[in-house]
This record gives sequence, structure tokens and C-alpha cells, in this order.
Amino acid sequence: MFHNRMPRYEILSEEAMATLDRGWRRLMTEIGVEFMDERALQLFRDAGQRVEDNTVFLDPDFVLAQVAKAPREFDVQARNPEHSIHIGGDSMAFGSVYGPPFVREGAVRRDATMDDFRNFTRLAQSFDALDSAGGVICEPNDAPLDSRHLDMTYALQTLTDKVYMGNVVSGVNARDTIAMTEILFGSRKSIETTPATISLINCNSPLRWDDRMLEAQFEYSGAGQPVVLTPFILMGAMSPVTIPAALVQQIVEALSGIALSQLIRPGTPVIFGSFLSNIDMQSGSPTFGTPESGIGLLCTGQIARHFGLPFRTGGGLTSSQTPDAQAGYEALMTMLPTFLAGANWVMHSAGWLEGGLVAGYEKFVVDVEILQMLQVEFTPLEIDEDSMAFGAHEEVGHGGHFLGAMHTMERFRTCFYRPLLSSSENFERWSRNGGQDAAERAGHIYRTRLQEFVPPALDDAVRQELEEYVVRRRAELGD
Repeated sequence: MFHNRMPRYEILSEEAMATLDRGWRRLMTEIGVEFMDERALQLFRDAGQRVEDNTVFLDPDFVLAQVAKAPREFDVQARNPEHSIHIGGDSMAFGSVYGPPFVREGAVRRDATMDDFRNFTRLAQSFDALDSAGGVICEPNDAPLDSRHLDMTYALQTLTDKVYMGNVVSGVNARDTIAMTEILFGSRKSIETTPATISLINCNSPLRWDDRMLEAQFEYSGAGQPVVLTPFILMGAMSPVTIPAALVQQIVEALSGIALSQLIRPGTPVIFGSFLSNIDMQSGSPTFGTPESGIGLLCTGQIARHFGLPFRTGGGLTSSQTPDAQAGYEALMTMLPTFLAGANWVMHSAGWLEGGLVAGYEKFVVDVEILQMLQVEFTPLEIDEDSMAFGAHEEVGHGGHFLGAMHTMERFRTCFYRPLLSSSENFERWSRNGGQDAAERAGHIYRTRLQEFVPPALDDAVRQELEEYVVRRRAELGD
């Protein structure tokens, strides 16, 4: 995984932070947050919070006391220990796109299938820049709704040996994910000692936690598995249009969800989540890779550090329908501030298209290129006597060139980033090789990766136990 040791880019003054602090305290106290689950409401009642119908009016100091119970940093184990990750501090872990019902393959946009899900899982395994395939990489519409989570989790467990995300559609799905994780890692004790899955719990912004999300949160937090408490805010639709108002709302939503996790199981790991962008005020459509979302992202990092919490934000987001220039520059407009802010858990790092409706094969490769380049750019520069290469000047002299210098020959394989996707061929060579643009080259790369894919080894007894669990649960669920 990547360690970002570059300075953080912080844009909020002490006065601005104090103003935001007053704002979230007032919103939490006077407007409150809805929790659509009686167990959650009862936990808040028992903790002395005022509850009216489904709305909890939270004491900010109580919330901060709960937040203080959450670990600042924690580990998540993968079945291959080399792919285990650390969440918090200077660590950045990257997962692929999450949730699209459609896929794009070349010029074809179609419903996602289970084969697509498995293919994206294979691609995530094959690229070292990614630490996780994610969770719902795409929604396999050809698999039965009630049991597809079993096949998806099985694919994540067998086609990768990296960290994976848990299913959160319902409490039942969460329990199945936990049970399958216990099988993969040997016991419940093993995954409670060191978590083995991360799950996304989205707030129904503004200011409501829905029942299905809460059901899943109770299961994962109860098992000591980290959850990403994420306000889903598109400014102008799910929050007021101003960035400060959206930040205040985001703080209230994230901290209230984190407080609930600590009531469920004190000390359970959590991640301060953020999904913050805006709508097009002319069409009402969601927009991504906007300057406003970048500003909000930078602010979120500073806010999360203020509360002593690891945080999730960013990714390769775009509104573009195809892996074109717009897709590239909007993805960079989101991923660059992700690095500047030092996000700890980054979803949607590869494959996001069309506002999250589409998982794109070619876009997956484009995003991996962006991610790899930024990882190099954000690696601190080592400056020492050897890197200043005085001997090379002595060898080459005035007016010479350094291509054949000993200093160059010793380093030419590793001195510069070698692109995965980009072309620097001259026009004649590029034309002879087919004159392919970036999207066409990306298509060749992902197809080659899939053809050459070899699944990571897995103990036969563990695989059989997982298969038996999937078959049994599928029958119990009526599929």
C-alpha cells in the first residue's frame, strides 16, 4: 500500500474551523438526526440523548466523547498478509469503483453481469496500485437479487487475496458476509482480533440514517469490522448550495453515525466518510470532478484530522459517458486533491463513469495510470550526493549528452516512471502501430490482463467450505 509522506494541503483557518464547529453543534442540537431503527433509538435514549419519534437531538459533547473511543489508526488483514492494509496516519489504500448497475466495454453500454463482476475483480487483483477490488464493483443484474451477494463475496474471496468490502444491502447480507469471512480467516476470533472487511454505510442525506444501512451497521460494528460512515451529499440537492453548509451537514451526519457505532461496540474501528459534490443547477444532474468538490475534499481531510479520525474521500470520479478527455481531467480533478488531503481509504479509484452509473473497462485502466503516476509524484524526493551526479558531469563534459553516461546506464530502467497506458511514440511509429488513442490502448491492456490472469492460491478445504456455505444459503434464501 502507499504511504503519503508529503505535507497535507490544508485550506481552513483556525477561525474557519471554529465557525464550522459552532455550525455543526447547532445543527446537531436544534435539528437533530433521524435514525430509522428502534435499536439505534434505544441506544441513544439509554445514553441520555433526547429522542422524539425517529429524531435524535444529540449533545455535541456526548458525541465527541463517543468519537474519542474510536481508534485513530487500525489494521485490516487480507488473506495474503502482503496485501493487508493500515488505515490512518500517512497510509492510503485504494479500492475500485463501487455500485454501478451498468458497464461500458468499448462502444457498448449494457447491464452489468456476474461475469463482469468477476472480470473487474480479476483486474483489481492484477494491478498493484489497487489495494482492494472493493465491494459491489458492479451490480450483477443476471444473478438473483436475494442471493447475488453470496456469489459476489465468494468472487472477492477467491479471485483476489486483497482486502474486500462487505455487502450492506441488509442485515441478512451483512451476516452472510461476516460468516464467509470467518470461514476464510478461520474463526470469529481471528476477524475480531484484526478486522478483515470494510463496509460502506451511507447516510440518506440530509440527516437520515435508513433502516437497511443501520441493520448492516449493527452487524459489522457488532463484529468489530470497520464501517465507513458516509454522508452522500450533492450540494444543491442533498444539502444547501454553499460549501460551508455542506461541510457542517457532513460533520453532523458522519459523527452521529460514528457515535452509534461506538454505542454498539465501544472502540470498534470507523472511518469518517465523505462523498461530496454538487449538481448542475441548469439540469439538476449530478456533476463530478468539479472545483467545488475538490475544495470540499481538501476541507474534509482537515476536518477529519481535527477529530482524530481516519477518513475516506476522493476517487477517479467523472460525469463523462465515455473514457474520453473529460473523463481523464475530471478524474484527475478528484484524485489529485485526494492525495493532497491524504485520504486513508479511497473508493472509486478505478472504473467510475457516467456519475457512477457505469463501470468502464477502459476507464479502469485510465484510472490506474492516473493513480500510479500520482503515487510516484507524491513519493518524497531523495536528495543526496549520489543523486546530484557530479561524476556524470565530469564524464560528459561541456556540450555532451548523458544518454550513455555511467550514471544513466546504472539507472535508466528505474529513473523515470514507465507509463502503463500513455504513448510517447513519434507520429510515424504511432501510425504504423494502428494510430490508437488512449481508450483503444486501454482496451488492449485490460483484455490482455484478463487473458493472463491466474487466480491466487487458496486452500482447497477453505474453498470447499465457502462453496458449501454459498449453496446452502442460496437454497435457504429461495434461489
